[in-house]
Amino acid sequence: MHELFAENQSFRANGRLWIEGPADRFLGIGRLELLERIAATGSISRAAKEMGMSYKKAWDLVSSMNAQARQPLVGTQAGGAHGGGAALTEAGAQAVAEFQAMQARFAQFLADETARLYQ
Repeated sequence: MHELFAENQSFRANGRLWIEGPADRFLGIGRLELLERIAATGSISRAAKEMGMSYKKAWDLVSSMNAQARQPLVGTQAGGAHGGGAALTEAGAQAVAEFQAMQARFAQFLADETARLYQ
């Protein structure tokens, strides 16, 4: 296939991966980052702030994922004297790990397809 490309040009296969449910996107790069930041900060609000996202947007994404999953991915604790918090549930940690593994396989697929462009 390399005959299709202009000389001295670098071409590569590219794409994005996400999982869709019947009504909405379930998990993708942005949602994965949100889950990872919730795990790291213990807070939806802090995770949203780190991402430059509104709290409402982050809450909507968490609500969407929780509603679509068999078990909630994020658990929350109401605020009080010591403030509230959020943490990934066991299902949430598993979803993060499985999507990260899927991302790695997808990246390898893209690398393999890029290599095929020049065979």
